[in-house]
Amino acid sequence: MWPFDAFVSPKKLRAAGVLGMNARNYKVISHFNKRSLYPLVDDKVQTKTLANKIDINTPKMIGVVEHQYEVTDFLSIVKGHSEFVVKPAHGSQGKGVLVIKKYADGVFTTASGKVLKFKEVYQHISNILSGLYSLGGQYDVALIEELVHFSDAFQNFSYQGIPDVRVIVYKGYPAMSMMRLATKESEGRANLHQGAVGVGLDMRTGRAINAVSHNVPISIHPDTQADLMTLQVPLWKEHLMIGAQAYEMTGLGYLGADIVLDKERGPMMLELNARPGLAIQIANGFGLRDVLKKIDKKYPKNLSAEERVEYVLNNG
Repeated sequence: MWPFDAFVSPKKLRAAGVLGMNARNYKVISHFNKRSLYPLVDDKVQTKTLANKIDINTPKMIGVVEHQYEVTDFLSIVKGHSEFVVKPAHGSQGKGVLVIKKYADGVFTTASGKVLKFKEVYQHISNILSGLYSLGGQYDVALIEELVHFSDAFQNFSYQGIPDVRVIVYKGYPAMSMMRLATKESEGRANLHQGAVGVGLDMRTGRAINAVSHNVPISIHPDTQADLMTLQVPLWKEHLMIGAQAYEMTGLGYLGADIVLDKERGPMMLELNARPGLAIQIANGFGLRDVLKKIDKKYPKNLSAEERVEYVLNNG
C-alpha cells in the first residue's frame, strides 16, 4: 500500500518511518536549530551575504529596496537589466516573487507572458515592503536579483517555471532530496502546495526514484508528458555540497536548501529554510525519521563538508 494514503492510520505511518509535524518541531528543530540563528535564513539578504563570503554560488544581487520612498527609484536600480526577479526578503513558499523575463521602454513582461506597466510593478514592490508576503506580516524589504536561466537538462520536465532541488540537511549531512517541477496548475511555480510535481531523488546518484502530484504517485509530467523516471540531476555532488556548506554557514542542525541549476553558472543556492516542510517524504515514498536516526547512529562525526558529501555519495 502507498504509505501516504489519506486513510492510512498514524500507526502505519510511524511504522513506515514517517517524521510527523510534531516530531519535526519538538524533537528535531527545537533541539538543533537555535532561534537566534533563524534570521540567517529567514532574511534572504543576510543569507545571500553569508553565502557570498564563503563562495557558495547564488544569483547575483542587483539591489535592495528598503523604504517606501525608494520605490520610485526602482527604475534606476534595474537600469541596464532586461530581466530580473523581485522577491520579499522574508517571504516563503514563493509568495511575492515576481519574475520579469523582459523589460524595455517601461514595459515589464513576466515569465507567464503577462505585460505589466510601471505602476503595477511599483504596487507589487510597495506590497512587499508593507509585509503582504512576509512571514508573520512583518515589514519587509524587496530584493532584486538576476534571473536564473535553467539548464536545458530539465527542459522537458518543467512547465515554464524554473525547477529546483530541495535538499534536507541534518547535522551537516544531506539526508533526503527531491526536485520540484512547475506545472500549468502551479502557474510556473515549483511549489507542491500549488500543484507542482515532486520527484524523489536517490542520494547517491541524483536519479529519480519516485514522483507525486497532489500526494498521488505519477510517472508522467501532467503537462509536458515527460517520463519523470528518466530524470537525473547533473552535477549532483555540487548540489549536495551547497547543502552541506549551508550547515557551517548557518549553524543550523536541520535545514532545507533550495538549489537551481543555471545553464552557465551551474548549481546555485536560491534560499535556505530553518523549518523545511515534510512533503519531501511523500515525493520519495518513504519516511525521514529513520534516515535521521541512521545519521545519528552510524554517520561519522567531525568531517568537513566535502567529506560528508563523499560519505553520502558512497553510503547514502
